[in-house]
Amino acid sequence: MNIKIAIVDDNSFLINTVKEKLSFFEDLVFKFSAKDGSDLLNKLEENHNLDLILMDIEMPVLNGIETTEVVKRKYPHIKIIMLTVFDNDENIFNAIKAGADGYLLKDVNAKDLHDGIIETLNGGAAMNPSIAMKTLKLLRNPLDIENETDQEDIKLTQREVEVLEQLSKGLSYNSIAENLILSSGTVRKHIENIYKKLQVHNKLEAVQKAKKNKLI
Repeated sequence: MNIKIAIVDDNSFLINTVKEKLSFFEDLVFKFSAKDGSDLLNKLEENHNLDLILMDIEMPVLNGIETTEVVKRKYPHIKIIMLTVFDNDENIFNAIKAGADGYLLKDVNAKDLHDGIIETLNGGAAMNPSIAMKTLKLLRNPLDIENETDQEDIKLTQREVEVLEQLSKGLSYNSIAENLILSSGTVRKHIENIYKKLQVHNKLEAVQKAKKNKLI
């Protein structure tokens, strides 16, 4: 069985490197290459009899993530493996959201590339280990993907954090006062300050916002 493959990359040296890796395997047939996303889409209009595309991410005109989205919509039968130099989180997540079937680094060796292609065509997902780890992490903590800048710069004192932690356990003002050896008036004052700093109006909002901003 011949597996028909196209390569999309704006760097002709890298296209040749990948072609060379494919040439070790008789079941892989290189059909054509494209220098960017729009070039690929034009070529697919003429002939979309392909099994798999190896897609670069960083390209001019139409980058790999945008292109993947279009290809998946128009030609859902074609599998796409992102080939990239970067294994940074944002790219991985966006590529997967766009519908990429796998994600390998460009320096992948020929055997791992072949294995990844076969695995992807069999319904698996080709991923090198460092990317697989990051993807798992992203799926477990989707909030981490939101830019760090989303976290506001809220400064709470050590005491306020302690009060907030007690609050998050659902304790009453009196219990908090006992646990922290404070008067209930002092606890109330701390809580007022916490609400003011967090710009919230009740306990639930305070706890949610503190968790979102990793204060507790």
